[in-house]
Amino acid sequence: MPSARYALPVCSLRFIPIWRRNLLVWKKLALASILGNIADPLITLIAFGYGLGSLLQSIDGVPYIQFLASGSICMSVMMAASFETLYSAFSRMHVQKTWEALLNAPLALDDVVLAEMLWAATKALFSGVAILGVIFLLGIGLHGKVFLVLPLLFLIGIAFASLGLIINAMAKGYDFFTYYFTLVLTPMVFLSGVYYPVAQLPPWLQWFAQLLPLGAAVSLIRPLILGEWPATPAADIGVLLAYSIAGFYIATVLTRRRLLK
Repeated sequence: MPSARYALPVCSLRFIPIWRRNLLVWKKLALASILGNIADPLITLIAFGYGLGSLLQSIDGVPYIQFLASGSICMSVMMAASFETLYSAFSRMHVQKTWEALLNAPLALDDVVLAEMLWAATKALFSGVAILGVIFLLGIGLHGKVFLVLPLLFLIGIAFASLGLIINAMAKGYDFFTYYFTLVLTPMVFLSGVYYPVAQLPPWLQWFAQLLPLGAAVSLIRPLILGEWPATPAADIGVLLAYSIAGFYIATVLTRRRLLK
């Protein structure tokens, strides 16, 4: 029924076995998976941090390598959550028919979507922790405030996992994801203060950047890694929660429309 399709998600603890199933599958290729997720931000960190950093010594008194490192971890979490909810989740839903098999068990589709979202956030957290380890090796973030980063990385993963599941529900094939990466994620990286301060953008773009999930993520994570407190933590967390809640609802509705005829 149309009214049931748009109802609020009704989830239960039955999502846990699905999450655990994804974890057990991932453990077989854990090392390769983590290396794959951190390769791009790690290359960016080394190439830009030391290459461009030799020309651009500091930003607002912060060495460029530290400025870039504290933004790259957010980009890593974004990419890890997005890849998992796009390519991996699409394979389970459309190619391998894993979701259909799960629905033959006493499980609701809402539980499956929730499990995929939380699993993608968990995997993104793994990638974030790996990048954090690299940052520690560079002598960055060696203080107590950095422990507050971990739950925030998980929240960032949830936000981008929710958005990724929306695209997953609409995709007809893997090629569809190129539009999302090219038209959404890549511009977001350049607008959210990963490589340079948002203050360098025109005023109207600065305002827009504050509403982006990656912009909110960088505003939260960068100060904590640099040993400071975020300027607007409540607003930034509110942005991430808004994307998480709205994204999960929209993803659930679109997935119901696709799988439940």
